[in-house]
Amino acid sequence: RGKWGSKTEFILSCLGYAIGIGNVWRFPYLCYRNGGGAFLVPYLLMLVLCGIPLFFMETTLGQFASTGCITLFRICPLLKGTGFAIVIVNIICTMYYNVIISYPIYFLVMSLRSKLPWEDCNHEWNTDKCLKLGTKMDETDNNTQTSSGDLTNFSTVWKTPADEFFHHKILQISDGIDSPGTVVWELLLCDMVSWIVIFLCIKNGVKSVGKVVYFTATFPFAILFVLFVRGVTLPGAWEGIRFYISPQWDQLLNIKVWADAAVQIFYSLGPGWGGIVNMASYNRFHNNNKWDSIFVPMVNCGTSIFAGFVVFSVLGFMSHKTGIPVATVATGGPGLAFVTYPEAITMLPLPQLWAVLFFFMLYLLGMDSLFVQIEAIISSVTDAYPKLRKHKQHVTAMSCFVMFLGSLSCVTNGGMYVLQLLDWYAASISVIFICIVEVVIVGWIYGCSNFIRDLEFMTQEKVHVWWKMSWKYVTPTILVFIFMTTVAFNSPVTYNGKRYPEWAHALGWIAALASMICIPI
Repeated sequence: RGKWGSKTEFILSCLGYAIGIGNVWRFPYLCYRNGGGAFLVPYLLMLVLCGIPLFFMETTLGQFASTGCITLFRICPLLKGTGFAIVIVNIICTMYYNVIISYPIYFLVMSLRSKLPWEDCNHEWNTDKCLKLGTKMDETDNNTQTSSGDLTNFSTVWKTPADEFFHHKILQISDGIDSPGTVVWELLLCDMVSWIVIFLCIKNGVKSVGKVVYFTATFPFAILFVLFVRGVTLPGAWEGIRFYISPQWDQLLNIKVWADAAVQIFYSLGPGWGGIVNMASYNRFHNNNKWDSIFVPMVNCGTSIFAGFVVFSVLGFMSHKTGIPVATVATGGPGLAFVTYPEAITMLPLPQLWAVLFFFMLYLLGMDSLFVQIEAIISSVTDAYPKLRKHKQHVTAMSCFVMFLGSLSCVTNGGMYVLQLLDWYAASISVIFICIVEVVIVGWIYGCSNFIRDLEFMTQEKVHVWWKMSWKYVTPTILVFIFMTTVAFNSPVTYNGKRYPEWAHALGWIAALASMICIPI
């Protein structure tokens, strides 16, 4: 099967997998929205009670069994379907996730021009609703006393050049999911380039991934630090940072805040996707995985918090330049990465440099998360059918090609609606369900005592009683809480204020059930 060349390769692969685009575009906004600095209390508590125990459990499963997701569940043959569920979730999500990381490639190419194409409204894709921040708005500011109220409603009346560039030029977006339109050729090309790069990086399995992560997992930290230094030295930066970290302690009484903290830890570390299990399966048998399983989640959470300073310092500067309140500029998700931050970049000196750095960082963050997910699919197949091992490159090429075909629905005019639909449903509850099944297998079916006996035999040291309590009672309870709140707070998917038809929601639930159904089957 092969092994990692060194422990460093394993740690870097884990870091590359866990630290993804969500650390930059999801956590900072969640933190600001859920009570600023106060949000760190439930966030770090969930890290200790749920994140680290799950990470430790999955690395132990992988390292002890030295096998992929499908064959791993020989510890409980009755629930073997969990392995198939993991592979199906990965296939669905990898298809659209590659499209998300192909947007930064498009932005990267466009950033090499003498003038950034989203700096102003003088392009054929702009509409009469386009308004550059800080131009006409300044005049409004001088003429009226209620301008800040008008500015707060800016996004409902006007669109920024970056917004129109993303939606009208890159996505060439249609009116809804029922208007798929045609393939956007530039996006298709970026999607294809991204798949080729990924294939070249993983074609030799852990041998090539282990070398590539030395760059892809470390360089984003360097760029993040450069963007941080640039951000905090801008005028208005500290206003944005104050917005991000000022604690609102009353928010701790809100159950939604605790649910968001648990869900963010859960999705950020990536248990239940098979990636952690698969990476650990290439470790040497007697590797002490306990400290790896504490170190990686902690670095991951630290990166999320640090990324918040990078994002909000620039949002504070943007607010300072335009007069629009930080609360209005602050967004999360693709809107932050592809609309708000690019808009803020245009206000900096040397905008091309910052654009290239930012989008290159986004691509690397997404790419090494994708490596691990695809490698998890391929290893699961080759472990289930060992004869395929000697044809691993062909299996990898075939897998990438099939998933490339699957991603075509996301590079049409209506592709963003499809992408949003899959992102909303395909993995939201199914991955939590998979994790609950895993913890029940370890804690109650295979048995915690047996599991700890294996772990002690493998690491050759005693295991603290806390881990037993955690795997048997604490972590399953928190996972059930995450599952219930995810279902309870689940609202219908929308994109840019557009509602989806009923058949689209049904399709979303089918995507969610496609993986989970393997377990009862």
